[in-house]
Amino acid sequence: MISIVSSISDINALQWNELVTKSPTASFFQTRECYDFYASVSFLKPFIYAVTDDDMLVGLISGYVISDGNVFKQFFSRRAIVPGGLLLDAQISETALQDLLEHTARELSKQAIYLEIRNYNDYSVFRASFESAGFSYKVHLNFHVATPNLESSLQKLSSSKRRQIKLSLKAGATIEETATIEDVTQFYNLLKELYKNKIKSPLFDIDFFFKLNALHSGKIIVVKFKEKVIGGIACVFLENRVVYEWFVCGDDGIEKYLYPSVLATWAGIEYAAKNGFEYFDFMGAGNPDESYGVREFKSKFGGDLVEHGRFIYICKPLLYSLGKYIIQKMKSKK
Repeated sequence: MISIVSSISDINALQWNELVTKSPTASFFQTRECYDFYASVSFLKPFIYAVTDDDMLVGLISGYVISDGNVFKQFFSRRAIVPGGLLLDAQISETALQDLLEHTARELSKQAIYLEIRNYNDYSVFRASFESAGFSYKVHLNFHVATPNLESSLQKLSSSKRRQIKLSLKAGATIEETATIEDVTQFYNLLKELYKNKIKSPLFDIDFFFKLNALHSGKIIVVKFKEKVIGGIACVFLENRVVYEWFVCGDDGIEKYLYPSVLATWAGIEYAAKNGFEYFDFMGAGNPDESYGVREFKSKFGGDLVEHGRFIYICKPLLYSLGKYIIQKMKSKK
């Protein structure tokens, strides 16, 4: 018998952990640790739904609802985000998956204008079920960098990136794992400038980064020069399998022969290689039909280009179209 579970207290913890261990679509973002992290941050509203088949957990979807800015902008930016995609048993039935998707879409339609599932694994075998449940597929690229060991990871980099790392370290830059409030604050301030001036999108409050750095499966690594943070990377991990680049930044151009953004990115790959992880996940490289300088930058780090895409469910089509238009107008005025 297939049943939908809508409360975290009703999800069997042992079955959840087992599914994370064996699922071909597992990610950090579908773990209990990640759900609890979302719940600890005041501006995120976490959700979780699961499906059982004969009392065995076979599928789970977890994410958060968020909106931005003032009351007006919040109304048009209410969205449900599922980083990482669904946690699915390889043998989940089409009926169980569709029941889970339809229930999730129905429940989130009360809270959000749209639901976006950002896949970090291959969901191609499940695509028909998503589309039958009313989800549309959106092409989106990513890079996965294999990290069997440090030497191999370094050699996969382009010659220009290896040279920039060498020059930066020679100039006196250092890579450091941090636990200090001051380092995280300096990293956040750099990231905030990047989002304000280049990305032009809202950034989570600093509390998000303090709590991420305190996770068992989270870490902020900073790049320093003359005792000042000039770059860094915020990562989360899935057991010994994957290191995810959630946020990265660097104050490039502050001094000749210093490449903070390169060093910060390398810091994540280096950490994965040194600590027995299978690969480093860049968490996105944009739409292939659109020019994207960040994709070109990421391509120099020796990763495999993958296309796992995204699934979108529009809960309120009119508000979605109107909100998209208004927010684009607001961005263009910045």
